Amino acid sequence: MRLLVSVAREEEVTAAVSGGADIVDVKNPAEGGLGAAEPGRIGRIRALTPAAVPVSVAIGDAPMLPGTMALAALGAAGCGVDYVKVGLLGPRNVAEAERLLAAVSLAVREGHPRTRVIAAGYADARTFGAVEPEALPALAARAGAHGCMLDTLAKDGRCLFDFLGMAGLAAFVQECRSLGLESALAGSLRLGHAPQLTDLAPDIVGVRSAVCEGDRTNGRVSARAVARLREALTGAGAGVARAV
Repeated sequence: MRLLVSVAREEEVTAAVSGGADIVDVKNPAEGGLGAAEPGRIGRIRALTPAAVPVSVAIGDAPMLPGTMALAALGAAGCGVDYVKVGLLGPRNVAEAERLLAAVSLAVREGHPRTRVIAAGYADARTFGAVEPEALPALAARAGAHGCMLDTLAKDGRCLFDFLGMAGLAAFVQECRSLGLESALAGSLRLGHAPQLTDLAPDIVGVRSAVCEGDRTNGRVSARAVARLREALTGAGAGVARAV
């Protein structure tokens, strides 16, 4: 189980990596849960992150504009990142979501075949009419994505577990595994969720608020908080600092 830590600024990279992040994720919280950062910032964060540590990037809570999002994904992959995440906000049904994701996957596969596409769905999708999380793994596999992440659109104090119980999340992780997809869980997760996450054993756990001093938009990643969560997820000794 790898720990993905989302950073919004270059100065947060050192804290994320030294605290034990397995993946450094670049996002712009001011533009939403999967808000996209500008290309220059993505490139600088990739340069600041050790080569052995993968970098992922969010390209937004996507509208139903397959061509636009394919172009955005291609540009993001060109910044040298390992993962591109696209939030399936705009599609209103499975067919639309699959069409958008297929366009993104094809663009990245043809332009930067080593970059992995992650389909991001929303545990609270029923509250705003997006594709339900249970449908995500199968449509992602058909569209040629490499993995699936469940997040939450609303950042109102509720978390992933408030919308999908352990049984639902376990089924999601298992279906991803059966389809050969990486599974990732995010969405206002906290240190106290570590036991449940360990039981669920997704491939990736994604956080920002849980490891920030201050709020998710204006706060800064804390190396101590990253290390504490890293140790809670993987046991004693897992939070040993890495050299940057």
